[in-house]
Amino acid sequence: MKPVLIIRTGRAPDNIRGRHGDFPHWFRICTRLLPQQVRVVDVAAGEALPPPQEVAGAMITGSAAMVTERIAWSERTAGWIRQAMDIELPLFGVCYGHQLMAHALGGRVDYLPGGREIGTQPIELLHDAAADPLAATLPSSFRAHTTHEQSVLEPPRGSAVLARSARDPHQLLRHGPQAISTQFHPEFNADVMRAYIKRKHADMRREGTDPRQTFSDVAATPVARRLLRQFAHQHGWANAAAWS
Repeated sequence: MKPVLIIRTGRAPDNIRGRHGDFPHWFRICTRLLPQQVRVVDVAAGEALPPPQEVAGAMITGSAAMVTERIAWSERTAGWIRQAMDIELPLFGVCYGHQLMAHALGGRVDYLPGGREIGTQPIELLHDAAADPLAATLPSSFRAHTTHEQSVLEPPRGSAVLARSARDPHQLLRHGPQAISTQFHPEFNADVMRAYIKRKHADMRREGTDPRQTFSDVAATPVARRLLRQFAHQHGWANAAAWS
């Protein structure tokens, strides 16, 4: 069977990675995929992506990089996303992956007005979510973890906006029948979110945000975490028995 690709666009900070693991591990645990089902390609380290036809689908991770930097590996990955969209490969982008998908498909990415969004946020579904095969399974409001400075300011033409937060109007986008992306982090658990707030506390204070309050407001996000698992199930990735 074809593997599910995890496109690694960065790494968690050393102190977080040492205690909580790293992006590929979080994605695999959240989707309940088996190690033998997954192939990780570290595009930020220069590893080459396989042809889209050789994988069952792909998840694109977050990163400390910025899409607006137009780094060579990032632009190559954007080209791969366009190829994957041409064959309707199942794609799920998160944070940087969300922004990179929008950029690859003609949207505009830049710094979020008002500064970074970080912490556990209420996410509100929008009208188009009711007709979406994945978003329609969600409640009208749910919590999700966020940490980002850039955002999708203008979605690609033809992409549906499915959910928003108070700060970011484009938290969940549908790009095609098989492709979806989230600005929030469904792969984070509460401990990981708290670790990011601790790491960013000085930046938050400088920007006028209270890190102690943000830290105390962190809560479990079972609906957001379930989203990746539901996507995997919808596309037949999560049938572990087929891999045994």
